[in-house]
Amino acid sequence: MWDPATYLRFGSERARPFFDLLTRVQADDPRFVVDLGCGPGNLTALLAARWPEAQVLGVDNSPQMIEAARAEAGPGRAEAARLAFDLADLRDWRPPRPVDVFTCNAVLQWVPGHLTLLTSWAAWLAPGGWLAFQVPGNFGQPSHTILRDLAHSPRWQSRLRGVQLTRQATDPRAYLDLLASAGCEVDAWETTYLHVLQGEDAVLDWYRGTGLRPVLAALPEAEAADFTDEYAARIREAYPAAPYGTVLPFRRVFVVAHHR
Repeated sequence: MWDPATYLRFGSERARPFFDLLTRVQADDPRFVVDLGCGPGNLTALLAARWPEAQVLGVDNSPQMIEAARAEAGPGRAEAARLAFDLADLRDWRPPRPVDVFTCNAVLQWVPGHLTLLTSWAAWLAPGGWLAFQVPGNFGQPSHTILRDLAHSPRWQSRLRGVQLTRQATDPRAYLDLLASAGCEVDAWETTYLHVLQGEDAVLDWYRGTGLRPVLAALPEAEAADFTDEYAARIREAYPAAPYGTVLPFRRVFVVAHHR
């Protein structure tokens, strides 16, 4: 279960890659924009503000996130009439018509076989359409190696067997090759952000809203607390706090594809 409030605690840091991604999308007057894995809808609403003639659709498989998104896009917003949200699994969803702009922000790491999915999305673009996505690529960092080590340790292995953790992003070159072969002009790159997080156990709180979620959902409350305590102790060593905050290095892979 996704918790929108927990996810949005670091909303500014999570939104920055989305803005950096959009700077490379040069769509002038799109009519149909789709945000895949829209989460709580705060960034989806910004798409409607950027393109004031577009119908904007957000898609997510979390009922909690869709509920939050629909509340965010209430009648008080100027863009409300052009915003809609669908509850659907991205692997099964199909657009009602060709799409002028697809965006997908920090979602594909949860989706098995997402290269095949990207090929389908490129095929659904309208002529001159854009596909823009970013994927975390920090799975070799302590935040993830510690999580995997704990999940596979003797104490937790039997309890967490079958739980799907987030997956590794593909190298930018592989995404470029895939989408260029599908007939797109492709811009692919990577960036490592140095987020300075505030608060006690800030890195733990970051991952409580994302990468830790499948583990905590699979365990009874008392065991989830024990797992969190073990993870937190090791995370504090890996990411020591400084007087100005705790630095979380975060590599991300970006791809913008333009349908010719």
